[in-house]
Amino acid sequence: MSNNTVTTLHPLRNSAFRLLWVGNTLSSIGDQFYFVALPWLILQLTGSGVMLGTITMTAAIPRAVFMLLGGAVSDRFSPRGIMIGAASSRAVAVAVISALIWAHSLQVWQLYVLAFCFGTADAFASPAAQTLLPSLVTSEQLASANSTFQSSGLIVTIVAPAPAGLFIKAFGTAWAFFIDAISFLFIIGALLNIPDPPRADIGVPRTNVIQSIVDGLRYVRNDVALTSLMWVVAVLNFAISGPVGIGVAFIAKEKFGSASSFGLLMSALAAGGLTGLLAAGLFKQRKRGRMLLLLSTAIGVCLGSIGWIDRMPSLAAVLFFMSGAAAFLNVQMIAWFQQRVDRAMMGRVLSVLTFASIGLMPISMAIAGIAITWSLHGMFLIGGGMVLLVTLVATTARPVREID
Repeated sequence: MSNNTVTTLHPLRNSAFRLLWVGNTLSSIGDQFYFVALPWLILQLTGSGVMLGTITMTAAIPRAVFMLLGGAVSDRFSPRGIMIGAASSRAVAVAVISALIWAHSLQVWQLYVLAFCFGTADAFASPAAQTLLPSLVTSEQLASANSTFQSSGLIVTIVAPAPAGLFIKAFGTAWAFFIDAISFLFIIGALLNIPDPPRADIGVPRTNVIQSIVDGLRYVRNDVALTSLMWVVAVLNFAISGPVGIGVAFIAKEKFGSASSFGLLMSALAAGGLTGLLAAGLFKQRKRGRMLLLLSTAIGVCLGSIGWIDRMPSLAAVLFFMSGAAAFLNVQMIAWFQQRVDRAMMGRVLSVLTFASIGLMPISMAIAGIAITWSLHGMFLIGGGMVLLVTLVATTARPVREID
């Protein structure tokens, strides 16, 4: 079999990738029990929406703050080992909460500790996972590999919460946390049977962690294409997450007047995202720079128009297309970053990308909550304009247009 034929095989034909994918998918199913059980447990204990929000923020803050540190650590140590450590710590944390519930001795402060542990573990596990993946598949398979992971994750997010809720209703939150703890054993077992990637920093003098993070930021800054697309990612996530996350619910209430309309619009977003993820795995990697810029432009136009759409089918179609385009663009960008970046800098650069993706989301949500009281139309128009502006600036950079 020729080398060209081998590189075109789907990554699931690769035993190491397949093992990691199965372990991660089963662990993700367990996570849905956690995501449903935690807010339900908080409301049972406190009855406070404010408490629910602060505990959620307790997970979000370390995830953002430690993300760049997680990338630097992934470049210094085994990303596989980091993922095992993160999964093990989360398994212990949820098992302890499960035991405390059974013993009727759970206190609210312990949930803050749990959320902090999960957020910190995510900050290290996410860049480690993105660093490990390029060592398991070929460069040509990276788009399909990322598409497979994200598609299965989205499917689990859509399908698993309802059964998890029924399970919690029947058996209680203690069993839900226990199932999540057990589910981590699947990803840990998979990682234990996957070889470590070769070290890329052998013979390179070690610097302190702060300098290592600075080196990663400087690496991005010195690459015009990397910098341009990093700005596109940051602005896209900032402009979309808050306005769509808050605005769609507001539109459903004010324009269509029913919870079912909100559910339909959310389904359109989820279906569009899944379609975009699947399509990204099938896309032939040619002239990606122009394609990514075109999609970003289309997203900006769609976002800016949302506030003016008054018909449910039209709005659902726009949300479907915009979500699909964003998901497609996300997979292709991650694959291109993994292909372009030196292996020794992979963790740091991908942590910058992840930070650009999630670090600004809480700020976006807060600003959107204020902006929507000013003008629904204006909020979406400004968001769409931001996307179009950053896309226009990226288009002026020849290295971006020539990405293949």
